[in-house]
Amino acid sequence: MIDQRTAPEPSVLLAFRAENARSFRDEVELSLLATGMSEPRYVREVPWRQGGQPVSVLPAAGLFGANGSGKSTVLRIMDDMRSHVVHSFRQGNPDGGIHRRPFLLDARSKESPSRFEVELVLDGVRVEYGFAVDDERVVQEWAFRYPKGRAALVFHRDGDQVELGSSDRPKGRAVMELLRPNALFLSTAAAANHPTLLPLYSWFSRNLVLADADGRAVRQAFTTSMLADDPRRERVLALLHAADLGVTGAQRQPLDPDFQERLQQAVHILAGREGEPDGEPDPAFEELGGVRLTHRGVDGDIEFDADDESLGTRVWFGLIGPVVAALESGSVFLADELDASLHPALVEQLIRLFQDPDTNPRRAQIIFNSHDPTLLGDTADQRVLGRDQIWFTEKRNDGSTRLYPLVDLAPRKQEAIAKRYLAGRYGAVPILSSQEFAAAAELITAGTD
Repeated sequence: MIDQRTAPEPSVLLAFRAENARSFRDEVELSLLATGMSEPRYVREVPWRQGGQPVSVLPAAGLFGANGSGKSTVLRIMDDMRSHVVHSFRQGNPDGGIHRRPFLLDARSKESPSRFEVELVLDGVRVEYGFAVDDERVVQEWAFRYPKGRAALVFHRDGDQVELGSSDRPKGRAVMELLRPNALFLSTAAAANHPTLLPLYSWFSRNLVLADADGRAVRQAFTTSMLADDPRRERVLALLHAADLGVTGAQRQPLDPDFQERLQQAVHILAGREGEPDGEPDPAFEELGGVRLTHRGVDGDIEFDADDESLGTRVWFGLIGPVVAALESGSVFLADELDASLHPALVEQLIRLFQDPDTNPRRAQIIFNSHDPTLLGDTADQRVLGRDQIWFTEKRNDGSTRLYPLVDLAPRKQEAIAKRYLAGRYGAVPILSSQEFAAAAELITAGTD
């Protein structure tokens, strides 16, 4: 267990908002603030201003919905915001405009800016930060702090005009000398080592790391890198053993200089996404990042090649490193299709690592999507998620995504949420036609005659 006495002031995500981003045409908001429907055991009290009452924050949020409804898109637009902040100054081409993904199914949206905003508690102070960009430039950008409960301007940008707050104005003016139309002020300020804005930039570099299928090999290599550090090795092996995969140990293979370099790059990618989106591609790794797992056999432990391991074992190994890192640092972890190739009981235990203050003393947060209705539960005692930690995505007729929380539907405390969800009572389920499937089957069988 991590020693909370060594933890810094808490940094947690309160809310995320976006507009005209990927499949979201209209504004979308995901809130991690507790509500009147919260399960008290899951709520974390976080100080956010001098002398004020703490804010109640949730450590997890789960997204549920039909295939293609936009569950993964919620996580990707959060990662998009992170990528803009981390890369717009260092890797942006001065004449290259801005790479963004607006809503594509409405021609008017292509001409409108995309907007991103977060509210968070950073080192014990509430902060609001956001920006709007089009294909060519940063249209707007802003940052406010609330050290005493009232908004204190850090900066506000409108095109090329930047209004600076009272803090570190000389440094802010120096940043303006470096500022490009297609680079964020925050990203530029970090390059100039702006003392007020560097912690906010660093929050983005450590948070909103997306774990999806495409990045599994990098995550496996990241887990592999932890095996070289004794305390982290112990945590990795503990989670391997706890998953009941039959794994008794993990042995790193001898590392040649080229592999060692790629392994170090994997660590940087998971810590700050170096090499994306405009730099070098992610390094290529063999399965399990060059590790051979040992299993208990009749005559002792036997090492398996990666090809002999189940997909579930490889997926779990790739998740362990980022999960350990998130719990150690108190960061926000994004998990796409968390239940893919993993047993529901294992997924539940992973979520509980974040929900339990004993295993998550630094207030790390996980935002994930899933198709597994057992995570919703049919009684309050069964639920791994509180009612205000459950969100749904639904595709509208115009192709845009709608995100809405379960609390909007006023569920009762003892409501059979899983059963009602599968019955379509909350929406967010596919509308399937037996007649259309039958017609498709006729076309298939006709082609075999």
